Amino acid sequence: MTNNSNRKLVPEAMDSLEKFKYEVANEVGVNLKNGYNGNISARDAGKIGGNMVKKMIQQAENSMINK
Repeated sequence: MTNNSNRKLVPEAMDSLEKFKYEVANEVGVNLKNGYNGNISARDAGKIGGNMVKKMIQQAENSMINK
């Protein structure tokens, strides 16, 4: 049995996640183009992913405080 960790837990959020990815890439100075971006370095991909996770955790923490 193959475990695909790339599947989206909330498929309806895919468009928002794509938009979020481009926003974060712009903030950290990584130039993404529409479509395939396999030419970016692992360091740049890590910057994007790491900052996305950081912002999502921050948003979750803020929502816990504001309950």
